[in-house]
Amino acid sequence: MGAVGMIDLPPVTLTWADPGDAAAVAERIAQVVALPGKKRIAFTGGSTPLKVLALLQDRALDWSSVTIALTDDRCVPDDHPASNFGKIYAALGQSGAVFERLEEGAAVAPFDLVWLGMGEDGHIASIFPHMFAQIRPGATVIATTPVPLPPEAPFDRLTLNHKALKAAKQIILVVTGASKKALIERVLAGDDSYPVADFLCGYGPPVTIYWSE
Repeated sequence: MGAVGMIDLPPVTLTWADPGDAAAVAERIAQVVALPGKKRIAFTGGSTPLKVLALLQDRALDWSSVTIALTDDRCVPDDHPASNFGKIYAALGQSGAVFERLEEGAAVAPFDLVWLGMGEDGHIASIFPHMFAQIRPGATVIATTPVPLPPEAPFDRLTLNHKALKAAKQIILVVTGASKKALIERVLAGDDSYPVADFLCGYGPPVTIYWSE
């Protein structure tokens, strides 16, 4: 799949993973890493990937066949506590994996797996309900600034755009807590006011939701 237009994509097929806990996500990641040939995985930020990777640290996985990108990151140095790249690199930097940095305006090749998280406001990657955003065609990296800036992370962002996120064989959405499950249920009932709605109800690759309390 190349840099595609949304009309070229099929309707999303949605599955709820059972179980949907960190161990189940770890197993899904391990399955993708173990596929033959070169693989590309886009990781979400936050603390959840670190918990999942901790569960994989003793597995004999060939990460040298994997290119790792981030769905989004804050515009801060790698050693800043808010840097998603810094955290993922600290966990996998010695694994042999290839790391692909986010660069504004860069074209993005398709992924075998895109791992999304979701905020309490329904944002995914750094695509927010309200934001300033650089509009660029094709599957690419764009600059965004959430409005208002969240006080816990008051930074400009770089993010894969919709086309880059959807140019994937599969997407997993990993969320925890009752409030996020309720938001997803509102979206599935027809509320399209949240950014996540376009990935759950629109056109795109298959999505598996991993939810746990």
